[in-house]
Amino acid sequence: MAIPTAVQVSTLSNGLRVVTDPMSSVESTAVGVWVAAGTRHETAEVNGISHLLEHMAFKGTTSRTAQQIAEEMDNVGGQLNAYTGRDHTAYFAKVLKEDTGLAVDILSDILLNSTMDPEELAREQHVVVQEIYQADDTPDDIIFDHFQATAFPDQPMGWPVLGSEKIVRSITSERLRTYMADNYAADTMVVSAAGNVDHDTFVRLIEKAFAILPAKAKVSELPSHYNGGNFREHRDLEQVHLVLGFGGIPYGDDDYYNLGTLSTVLGEGMSSRLFQEIREKRGLAYSVGSNAQSFSDSGLFSIYVGTGREDLPKLIPVLCDEVRKAVDGFADDEIKRGRAQIKAGLLMSMESPSSRCTQRARQMMIHGRPLTTREVIERVEAVDGQGLISVANRVFASAPTLAALGELQTLEAFDILRARLQ
Repeated sequence: MAIPTAVQVSTLSNGLRVVTDPMSSVESTAVGVWVAAGTRHETAEVNGISHLLEHMAFKGTTSRTAQQIAEEMDNVGGQLNAYTGRDHTAYFAKVLKEDTGLAVDILSDILLNSTMDPEELAREQHVVVQEIYQADDTPDDIIFDHFQATAFPDQPMGWPVLGSEKIVRSITSERLRTYMADNYAADTMVVSAAGNVDHDTFVRLIEKAFAILPAKAKVSELPSHYNGGNFREHRDLEQVHLVLGFGGIPYGDDDYYNLGTLSTVLGEGMSSRLFQEIREKRGLAYSVGSNAQSFSDSGLFSIYVGTGREDLPKLIPVLCDEVRKAVDGFADDEIKRGRAQIKAGLLMSMESPSSRCTQRARQMMIHGRPLTTREVIERVEAVDGQGLISVANRVFASAPTLAALGELQTLEAFDILRARLQ
């Protein structure tokens, strides 16, 4: 049977949305379930429950033990995994095309029939606590948690995805089941598949597997408010890990692609301004780069640098100077190069079923529909110099956020750094 080439979307009777992106030239299928329930949907008493739930979903159902789940996927050479973000959680599998039904059966089983066995929970709580310890022992990882908490203080958007040891150990099986029942429903979920998949056949699989899924969730999503601020933690480290950031923009904003291109030309890739000025010309850091991150109602623009404490007095003025110069605009060749990098990344990702599965699910959750590749490329190609100047002025006018970890004796006061940016 020939596989159609067009992306298709169906909505089931309970409201569950199903999107497929067929690729007839491959032998595999990537299948995933995305749930609009993440850290920002938690309460302070159970911060980290979304991530713990993601772990526990694989620890046994009413019909499969944790070992059986693992063995069934390994028996067909498949891959099964999940991750938790601040605004969503994703569960996904990649299998050969003939095993798509098995992938759907296992994914629906862990999402609808997980037992949350207390003994399994106790073991997994210990595993998650070790994950928390590991993150805390990884400076270039944990610095971003400190940055997020400083940018969004005293609100769910700023809380750590992993939670804390005390809270994770306090969560009961009943709390997990309640959280899942409140947040996992058809109106908060998207099922996506890409690869060698027939839409109608896949929809029938999903319709049968998720027939008992409730239609409406009881999701509570508090709005996020970017604040900015200053976080410093002295540690005996060989390097200083530093993130300087600003308020970004939400998904769907007219400046979304302008900001993505700004990040590319300013700090992504070896030809970017930050890499050239800080690493290549001055040798002040090994790692330097920028990132634009968007959420449904806000965003973050960040610059990360890993450097020696003796280089901080030289690095900070250069870093702030490059931020200030960005509002004056970029040369045409820089903009052209930035657009080419984004387009190449997009087109290369379209060769991977897993990437396409993720893209289609996220597009459905953000925009309510899949975007065509041509549509995205046209938006990237529409970015021009004036658009970059406009978004740079908009983003860099917000209050700065600084998070720093390491030997910080040579790091100047926050007020001095803030003045350099004006």
